[in-house]
Amino acid sequence: MRGVLGAAIVVCAVTTALPGAASADPAGVARTAGAEVGTGVGVERVSVAPDGTQSDGGSTGGAITTDGRRIVFSSSATNIAPGNAAGSERVYLRDEPSGQLKSVGSYPIASPVISGDGEYAAYWVLLFRDTKVKLAQWTAGSSIGLNCDALNCSQPSLSGDGRYVANVATIGRPSTSQRIDVWDWHANTKQELAWFDHTAPSRPSISGDGRFVAYQNGRTKDVFLWDRDHGSTSGPIEGAAKEATLVQISEDGSKLVYLSGTDTYVHDVSTGTAHLVPNVKGLAIDPTGNHLLYAPNDTAGPSLKLRDLTAGTDEIVSNQPASAGVDAVSAGGRDVVFQSTADDIVPGDTNGKSDVFVRRFS
Repeated sequence: MRGVLGAAIVVCAVTTALPGAASADPAGVARTAGAEVGTGVGVERVSVAPDGTQSDGGSTGGAITTDGRRIVFSSSATNIAPGNAAGSERVYLRDEPSGQLKSVGSYPIASPVISGDGEYAAYWVLLFRDTKVKLAQWTAGSSIGLNCDALNCSQPSLSGDGRYVANVATIGRPSTSQRIDVWDWHANTKQELAWFDHTAPSRPSISGDGRFVAYQNGRTKDVFLWDRDHGSTSGPIEGAAKEATLVQISEDGSKLVYLSGTDTYVHDVSTGTAHLVPNVKGLAIDPTGNHLLYAPNDTAGPSLKLRDLTAGTDEIVSNQPASAGVDAVSAGGRDVVFQSTADDIVPGDTNGKSDVFVRRFS
């Protein structure tokens, strides 16, 4: 196994306690819906105000919950929620059945992620010269900062209930090394999984129950898998001779997606075998590990497709130029969230901005 690995439990603290989860109150909504040109499949623009007014600023990112109910994204719009007259970048949580929208954070420097149950979102922000991870809650509509004993904490990934946060801690100024941390903010503890003597991307991804954390050594191009139950780390999972880049682990912990060369591999955690999906760039996997969202390497066709890994069949997500990140697919591949600057995905898109959309397959 390459890289410097280690494990330790460190007592830490959260700046304040977040209140417990509660159900959202429904609110009326009018949303922009329609069918994308050439597909006839239902799609909805979600980066809009609760009354359906399109945003006057760009919206990006997009992550969706296991049940497809809630979506988190960031936007510089001034008109989709009160309190952003300056047009700064904000983090928004939307409850799809009700259309209720909440601003839960400010100044993200990367796309936010969401817990499987939709109660929490995580994002990272710049604090003077350093960065820190913030945790936002739907019920409270506010965020807190997780204490970081390194100068910079970044690249968060959330467990299904938001209790565990995996992130990268960068050491030194200028930064010379980094480690992978897993926070249990309920118990105020932190576990250190691995140390690297460089700052190439390590991008952790945590399973829904917090048992597994996948991460990469960005310099050696290796992917590793940590198992909390056994206190062990395995890898490189792609084998000793192959370079790999991590995409994510599924919420149920059954599948791990990585890229190698021009191909995508879906690694089965229980058997150690990998399913090859050739000539595509994997972007996300659904919580059950059975549906892969990918971008074909052939740019002449659709920009995003969803593959049923069991049946071997594909659904078109977007024929127009579009992109997506991790946690972009709900369970069973029912819903896919993505972003695009195209103005013909839904009727009435005249803002000339990047918008966030969700495609419903059922």
